[in-house]
Amino acid sequence: MSVFIAILGLALLILIHEAGHFYTARLVGMRPRRFYIGFPPALLKTTRNGIEYGLGVIPLGGYVKIPGMHRPAPSDLDVHFGAALYESPRLLPSIERIKRLLAQNDFDGARAAMPELEHAVRDAPLSANARRSANRGLEELADGLGGDAYWRQRTWKRLAVIGAGPGTNLVFAILLLAIVYMIGIPTDASRRVADVIPKSPAAAAGLKAGDMIVGVNRVPSYDFTDVRNAIRSSGGKPVVVSVLRDGRYVELRPERPDKVEGGYALGFHPSGIKYTRYNPIAALGLASKDTWFVTKAMGTWVSHIASGSGRKEVSTPVGIVRESSRVAQTSYREYFQVLALISLSLALLNMLPLLPLDGGHIAFSIIEGMRGRAIGRVVYERVSAVGIALVLLLFFVGLSNDIGNIRGG
Repeated sequence: MSVFIAILGLALLILIHEAGHFYTARLVGMRPRRFYIGFPPALLKTTRNGIEYGLGVIPLGGYVKIPGMHRPAPSDLDVHFGAALYESPRLLPSIERIKRLLAQNDFDGARAAMPELEHAVRDAPLSANARRSANRGLEELADGLGGDAYWRQRTWKRLAVIGAGPGTNLVFAILLLAIVYMIGIPTDASRRVADVIPKSPAAAAGLKAGDMIVGVNRVPSYDFTDVRNAIRSSGGKPVVVSVLRDGRYVELRPERPDKVEGGYALGFHPSGIKYTRYNPIAALGLASKDTWFVTKAMGTWVSHIASGSGRKEVSTPVGIVRESSRVAQTSYREYFQVLALISLSLALLNMLPLLPLDGGHIAFSIIEGMRGRAIGRVVYERVSAVGIALVLLLFFVGLSNDIGNIRGG
C-alpha cells in the first residue's frame, strides 16, 4: 500500500505540472490539442471543443500537447510525407509549393496552400503506414501554421505557458509545507518508544513499544534530542541502542539506520510528542522560508553535480518511490514534507536551461523575443539532442545509485 501511495503522489506532482501548462495555455489563447491523465496511447478518450481528453496507458503523470511548439520548416515535409511521396509522386507539386513558401517565411501563404495538399493526400492511393504519417504531417503543419501556434505568440505568453508547469509545482510545495505547519510540528518528545515501524532497522534490532532508550552506541542519552542527534549523525554505520525494558538494561542488536532527509533514522516514534501549530499566515511564511532554503541548497547541489562530487545524490523515480514509500509508513506529516520536497525539486530541475526541459524553452523564448524572430527548428533539434543526452546521463547515474541503494551498497 505504501508503494502505491508513493507512486500516486509522484503521478500527482507530474499531473499538476502538466495541468499548469494546460490551463495557462487556454487562458492566454493557445488551445491545447490534447490533455491526458497518464501517457498515450489512450485507453479512453473523448473530444470536447476541439480538445482531446484521454486516459493514457502509462499511469504516471500527464501529457499536454500545445500546438506549434516549433516554427514549421521545409524539412518537416520531407519527414512526414517522404513515404507518401514515394508511393504517390503526384503529391510532389503540392508539397514543393508549401516547402517553397516555408523557405520564404511566407507562413500565411503556406497556410492558404494547405487545402490543396489535404485534398491531394486524401485522393492519393497510399498504404496504411504512409497515410498515417501523411495525416500526422497535415495535423502538425496545421497546428504550426495556426494563429494559436506557440511559436507565433508574444514572448510573455510563451513564458507564462512554459513557466506555469514549474510554477504550479512550486506553489504546491509551499502550500503542502504550510499545511504541515498548520497541522503541527513536533517540538518535544520523551525517550520512551510509542511504536516501531514494521520492517525498519529498529524492528530488526529488536526495539519494542514501551522501551526507554537510555543510550546510543554506549553513550548515555538524557532526552530524545540526544537520541535523535546520535542516530542522525551516525553516517549510516551500525547503531547500538541501549534500552530499559521492564526495569532491565538491554542492549539491542546493531543495525544500520535508513538514510532520510537531514540525516538517518531507525524507524520508530517516541511517546509524549508535543506539537506546535501555526496560523495560516505564519505557516505560509515558514513554508516560504523552507522553500528558499531548499532552493539555495539545490543550487549548490547542481554545482556539485557539474564538478562530479554530488553524483551520489542523483536519483530517479525508482529511488523517489522507494524513499517516499518508506516515509509513507512513518507518518502523513513526514510524507507531506517529502512530497513537497519532490514537487520543489521537479520545479527547480525543470527550470534548468536545457531543452527539452521547460527552462530550455524559456531561454529560447527570451532569445527569440530579443531577436524578433523564431529560431530555426534545426537549432532546436541540435540543442535538444545535447539536453536529452545530459538528462539521460543523469538518469543512468541516478539509476545506478538507486540500484546500489536497493542492494545495500
